[in-house]
Amino acid sequence: MTKLAWGLRCLVLATAAVLLSLQLAVSQAVQPPSAKDPASALRSWYGLAIELVRHTATYSPPVASRALAYLGVTAWEATASGNPKLKSLAGQLTELPPMPVRESGAVYDETLVLNAALESAVRSHFWNTGPTGQHATTAMSRRLAQDATAGKPADVVERSNAYGKALAEHILEWSKSDGGALIDNMGFPKEYSLNPAPGRWVPTSPIRMQQAPLLPAWGSNRPFALKDGKDCPVSPHPAFSEEKGSGFYNEAEEVYLAVRDTTPERTAIARFWSDDPMLTPTPPGHWISIVLQIMDRDELPVEKSAEALVKTGIAVADGFIGCWRDKYIYDLIRPVTYIKKNIDPKWEPILITPPFPEFPSGHSTESGAAAEALTAIFGDSFAFDDATHARDGIKPRHFASFWAAAEEAGMSRLYGGIHFRAAIELGLDQGRCIGKRAGALEMYQ
Repeated sequence: MTKLAWGLRCLVLATAAVLLSLQLAVSQAVQPPSAKDPASALRSWYGLAIELVRHTATYSPPVASRALAYLGVTAWEATASGNPKLKSLAGQLTELPPMPVRESGAVYDETLVLNAALESAVRSHFWNTGPTGQHATTAMSRRLAQDATAGKPADVVERSNAYGKALAEHILEWSKSDGGALIDNMGFPKEYSLNPAPGRWVPTSPIRMQQAPLLPAWGSNRPFALKDGKDCPVSPHPAFSEEKGSGFYNEAEEVYLAVRDTTPERTAIARFWSDDPMLTPTPPGHWISIVLQIMDRDELPVEKSAEALVKTGIAVADGFIGCWRDKYIYDLIRPVTYIKKNIDPKWEPILITPPFPEFPSGHSTESGAAAEALTAIFGDSFAFDDATHARDGIKPRHFASFWAAAEEAGMSRLYGGIHFRAAIELGLDQGRCIGKRAGALEMYQ
């Protein structure tokens, strides 16, 4: 079977698996939804959101990170609006205007406000999900509305729902001007000119129809906690060279040997963090999944949960903006291209090489950003188990800290054969800078 035929066969099988997986997720993982209190409403909508990320075709990692960040801002503002001890992010996030205010002296129900805001946000940011996803969203909405409204006065229900929707609409309007609201052609430009200079990116897919890279303009989007995508630039990688013994050649040889001499543990790490679009919640969804697991394990109050979700969402979204900006500045060749030309023409990576430039590593930048933001909330030695892929038969992994997880996520890309070491280590450094901005947001009065 040719590589093209094999690739098309895998695509058909993956699509069928995606539809079945969402049906199972709706009936199992997201069940039973609850909105008996704000914390359960928050958990229910986020559980559905990361399933929709997994099963919506246009949701590549940068696009997913954007949606999860706006969902986090919506959840936080709905929560903060009813608690005088909490601060709005208006005035802290780039160009975010002041929020709508509640009617003075009127009674609101916090569960209803949060539920209405998140329902509106999920529908808005996943408007293009397929029929199964739409059905799941409608079913979730009905069940949570029944929980949230039971036994409450009609005027409180109406007022709370209206305010939650107004908050979500306000944030949605803000989102429309960030540069990432509309995704054409799955994020691949219809016309793109490759740079012919040595060491520049070239397509790596065996399906030769794909000649353009993913979302080349994403780095110019408006960020959240950063003022500009240039705020945390990555340090330069070793100078490109095909000379044996050069710094660049040595990094490529390290990737070559890591794959050639891989161990079961390293292969397991590569696959655990692969986080492929449409088969997993993607890298940003993986970090949100970690937060949801901590929420469940530690029974976090809604304020702490909303803080962790919004800071993680902002960190990974800004991480992708900063990383994508630098990817298209450096426009670096992928290991598979370099190794086949200069070391071994028969070599193949363990993981599928993504369709965009190599440097810096997106996994590393966004994982470093998430780890830094979460460390600011929970501390340096916060241990947890990550069972994000347990439903897919992948064993959970234990981590002694968020940074231990981030460093493993970064190195997984070297073990998988798709990134050089510099992209990982310098990407983690870039993520640390970005995550500090998210972690420093003021949440409490």
